[in-house]
Amino acid sequence: MAQKFKVTYATMSADNEELQSAYDQAVARVKAEWFGAEVPMFINGEKVYAAEKFSRYSPINTDWLLCQAQKGTTDHAKQAIAAAREAFPGWKNTPWQERVAIIRNIAEKISDNSLELSAIMIYEVGKNRLEALGEVEETADLLRWYADQMEKNNGYVRTLGKNNPDDPKENNFSVLSPFGVWVVISPFNFPMALSAAPIAAALVTGNTVVFKGSSDTPYDGWKTAELFAEAGLPAGVFNYVSGPGRTVGQELQENPDIDGWTFTGSYDVGMTVVKTAATGRYPRPAIIEMGGKNPTIVSKTADTTKAATGVMRAAFGLDGQKCSACSRVYVQEEVYDEFKAKLAQITAAIKIGDPTRRDVFMGTVVNKNAYQDYQRFMDKARADGTVLVGGNVLTEGDMAKGYFVEPAIVEGLPEDHELVKTELFLPILHLAKVKTLDEAMAKANDTDFGLTAGFFGEDKAEVEWFFNNIQAGTTYSNRAAGATTGAWPGVQAFGGWKGSGSSGKGIGGYYTLPLYLHEQSRTLIG
Repeated sequence: MAQKFKVTYATMSADNEELQSAYDQAVARVKAEWFGAEVPMFINGEKVYAAEKFSRYSPINTDWLLCQAQKGTTDHAKQAIAAAREAFPGWKNTPWQERVAIIRNIAEKISDNSLELSAIMIYEVGKNRLEALGEVEETADLLRWYADQMEKNNGYVRTLGKNNPDDPKENNFSVLSPFGVWVVISPFNFPMALSAAPIAAALVTGNTVVFKGSSDTPYDGWKTAELFAEAGLPAGVFNYVSGPGRTVGQELQENPDIDGWTFTGSYDVGMTVVKTAATGRYPRPAIIEMGGKNPTIVSKTADTTKAATGVMRAAFGLDGQKCSACSRVYVQEEVYDEFKAKLAQITAAIKIGDPTRRDVFMGTVVNKNAYQDYQRFMDKARADGTVLVGGNVLTEGDMAKGYFVEPAIVEGLPEDHELVKTELFLPILHLAKVKTLDEAMAKANDTDFGLTAGFFGEDKAEVEWFFNNIQAGTTYSNRAAGATTGAWPGVQAFGGWKGSGSSGKGIGGYYTLPLYLHEQSRTLIG
């Protein structure tokens, strides 16, 4: 079967005719049968429809109506929170083995429907085939990882020592228990993985969930929600609300009956959630994953071909719309020109176009605002630096009605420039020459963010120096598959330091699930 050819973010190509042929069929089927659907919300075990709707059109071609979605209200959000609150006692007391079995079943359903799920993602987000299928596969593996971790840790019940070793009747335990009602708010760029994974983490640990996806991806939001809605969960355990603007989102941030949050998105909104979590009668947990301004350092000892490949893939995959995207590269002067030439050559050769096609690497940016931001930033790049490659919007032929842009490499910008300091979330890469690795490290760390970082150099001592000094949570050395991108559940834990994250722990790692639990020490005498 085609699905046996597994795609991850480290997959460099998929020259598998069986897979690609099946993908062609799935893409055509989704366009013929799924376009134009109305997608509901899901509250207290029922599909719910709002009085007002909003439409989502494809960024590939803005004439393509993907779906009509529900413009939820404050009342819908309150109903979902109330349903989750009522369902919590029963779900908390459901044996963890039953919760694990449900999550594993959802993971299998994701894998069984991976081509269709990734096809709608291509149409709605504009990411290419490998990126879309990689995300769907990652989602399934994240669910499997969390189920496995719950099982391997015996539901997070552990025996502790004895305060009085002479008392045979004393028994002590550490028990991790769920908090209650957990809100999951996810972004557009990974609309399934960054939704289903925290939903599953919250559910498998015994919390109940209210989920809201990005208004740019309501179809993906519903297809993710549908997996949980059809999983046989008791009413109210899982709830899904949707809607553009601040109405629903504001209620999900501020309602006092919420016990915890997982938010992935911008720094400004993330910090607001953190501050909200610290107010009220007592502090509440908030797992906040925010942005990045991710650097790569290229040493004079680097394999420049490997470095150029890794930087290109990390900077321009998904049109740079990843919080993990490489956006700054600091190159020692001895290899600067060599590296720059190789990077420029492979970047100029990137295939841009309709991402449903097999040969396309870069599809579209997600919406009109991003498209306009790209043009505004490139105007600043031309005014204040030198554009080495790209920097234009593409409007010819099949790209006339979509949000297509070129990858851009810029040099000569001062380090305090907006394009160097600000997360752009676009395919714009800043390139700079440095004399020493210490200079490169100082510039790499001179940011409020600390999500991902990469290093290229063939000296083992330099690699160790990089890991010991870089201020980032997810780090790579000599990775041609992606200089700063490509974390996989159970392989690389993904999380940020400084302004990139709140918990100090990564997703898809050993310490993720305890973030959704609080600890109770139990001493039993007799």
